[in-house]
Amino acid sequence: MNAKQVHKFVERYLEATGCAVLERSPAHFKVKLSPAADRALTNRPYYWSFVDRIGAEPETMSFLFVTDAAKYDEIEAASAPPQQQRQPGPDSVETGVNAVFNRSFGHVNAPAIGARMPRENLYYGSGRMNQLFDAVRQNGKFVYLFQQPDTKAAHPFDSAAYTPWLGINVKIGFECDRKREELHSFGVSLATGVCLDNFHDRLLALRMTPRLPPNVHVAKSGLTLGKAAAIAEAALERRLKHYDYSWAEEAAARLADELRQLGAYYEPMLERAEEEQRETISRQYENRKAEIVWQLQPRVTASVINCGVFHLAGIE
Repeated sequence: MNAKQVHKFVERYLEATGCAVLERSPAHFKVKLSPAADRALTNRPYYWSFVDRIGAEPETMSFLFVTDAAKYDEIEAASAPPQQQRQPGPDSVETGVNAVFNRSFGHVNAPAIGARMPRENLYYGSGRMNQLFDAVRQNGKFVYLFQQPDTKAAHPFDSAAYTPWLGINVKIGFECDRKREELHSFGVSLATGVCLDNFHDRLLALRMTPRLPPNVHVAKSGLTLGKAAAIAEAALERRLKHYDYSWAEEAAARLADELRQLGAYYEPMLERAEEEQRETISRQYENRKAEIVWQLQPRVTASVINCGVFHLAGIE
């Protein structure tokens, strides 16, 4: 994930959560967080419990999010007046105290002029970036969206019928002492039960909105969400049946060999052990067997990454 991709991701997150962007460039954002983003990113449970308890108007934190540190520092160095340096003064202690209280309680009465925002360098693998990913995963698991109609349609005032689809993105893991993962996307029409592959890629070509567009009505669903999910699950099972599972046979052979060697070591030891030592050795033997089985036993796992109901005008 390069700097441009990080910048685009952060921009979309700020827009989706309603944060106020005070200043932006291709390398940074100065933002005042929305209440939702502040709850997700700042780790201030005591402050938010206080706000919720008394119903006060929340004061959210502001940040400087730098998505390309080298470019941002270069721009700042070029725009800074020459020989300008911040000299430590008697107010430095007060500024530090205000910063601590600001992080903990959200707002401290301090001079607005010269106020500094906490800087966060965002890059793939940084702590704050991982927080953003976690927030998106938690809040974006389930969506309910409508296709944005074409404003240039021949009859813009005709009421269009939208068909609801259940879209599911699934991660498949092929695991033993090695691991391989695949992503699969299915779309099931709630009207007809038709199941389509690569549904996510089809959605990328459409403009979506969380609100029902004007001059649009939603067709009645003929399937429940549970039935549609079962159709997608059956489609995934049919696909997996055609895979090559020679890797699983090889892993099972390695597992049997490891268990055989382990038994050759522990079983004679158990036969020769004294009564008071046998229980300890047996426990070690079982724990070691469990570790080997966990590591080498071949298995296929499936987990839903996210899903949603999408109302579409038509999809091929």
